[in-house]
Amino acid sequence: MTSVVLVGTLDTKGVEYGWLRERITRAGVEVVLVDTGIMGDPRVPADVPREAVARAAGADLTQLRAAADRGAAVTTMARGAEATVLRLYAEGRLDGVLAIGGSGGTSIATRAMRALPLGVPKLMVSSMASGDVAPYVGSSDITMMYSVVDIAGINSVSAPVLANAAEAVTGMAEGYARAARDTPPARLGTGGRPLIAASMAGVTTPGVDAARERLSELGYEVLVFHTSGAGGRTLETLAGQGLFTGVLDLTLSELADDLCGGVLTAGPDRLSAAGRAGIPQVVSLGALDMVKFGPLESLPEHARYRRVRVHNPSITVIRTTPAECAELGRRVAAKLRSATGPTAVCLPLRGLSTLGAPGGPYHDPGADRALFTALREGLRGSAARLHDYDTHINDPAFGRAAADRLHDMIGVRRAAA
Repeated sequence: MTSVVLVGTLDTKGVEYGWLRERITRAGVEVVLVDTGIMGDPRVPADVPREAVARAAGADLTQLRAAADRGAAVTTMARGAEATVLRLYAEGRLDGVLAIGGSGGTSIATRAMRALPLGVPKLMVSSMASGDVAPYVGSSDITMMYSVVDIAGINSVSAPVLANAAEAVTGMAEGYARAARDTPPARLGTGGRPLIAASMAGVTTPGVDAARERLSELGYEVLVFHTSGAGGRTLETLAGQGLFTGVLDLTLSELADDLCGGVLTAGPDRLSAAGRAGIPQVVSLGALDMVKFGPLESLPEHARYRRVRVHNPSITVIRTTPAECAELGRRVAAKLRSATGPTAVCLPLRGLSTLGAPGGPYHDPGADRALFTALREGLRGSAARLHDYDTHINDPAFGRAAADRLHDMIGVRRAAA
């Protein structure tokens, strides 16, 4: 039977959750109601009471109440909600999840939703959904729905909004449950083709396109992630979920932004998930010759005297210095040294981006050499393999060679399995 999990604070939103439960149950879908409330008494009975949610986070509800620290309590119940929905999913009792709330309820429920795999229906009805939802959605496939009015009773505005939410999650959950038996196994895409993740920016597109085309010829489905910050975070999340057979990480510009304060950073964990999961990965250093900032007028004072180039009206880039390149080489090496799966690094010795090509405005052999040298030193004695190519990163031959190398690594991995 199809099952929808409702996650919410039943002391403040119990009436609304009871209304949703009745609406979804009438459609023939089972409901599992999870209570993440803390202080007041629940206004409707829960299938998973708040005490159990707190225990799932390693906490005691009575002590949480006594501490009277709302921030700590919300964080704890969010952790417990995450553990609870993952358990329900593992037990086959979750085909979709729906929550309603304000800032606190949204924070709790979306943490639980983000922990679920890609494709599991996730719907959040929130009074926060008309603003910046990035902290709630992260790199997941959560659907955010604006509540229009605050969620405080069933009235002429909230009723149709919540009814639509109930219908939406019911339809998504039923579709997900129907398709589950026909869904290809993890790491397989359309037609059962193995999935490959590839990273790309505008300045590395020709090389990555050549690699993508070659991998498609070899029978893979390639998912390309733009290194925009969100793109890198999504790649890391999905790699951590084991979605990919291999990763072709040819563009690492988000690491330069993370080091130098650029606007398109993916955070310090970029270039970590594939190695941690043991997924075969081929890595290059695409676009580490630049840092991205916003419009020209927003450029920080310290960057105004560097080699500055307006990439487009929204993005201004500066060239990384030899010292910054050396530090990036050390950081990349440190991440790859800890990889548990097959790892290869392909070095395009003639340039890392369209701007860094010979004759280009960011062509700087000295800075590139500092990057390569630090990387080589950092990887000395590690299992990662370095391969030099006397080409530019956007040379189609480089992209095809990187693709072939990943294909070979995957084949060796399969043969050994």
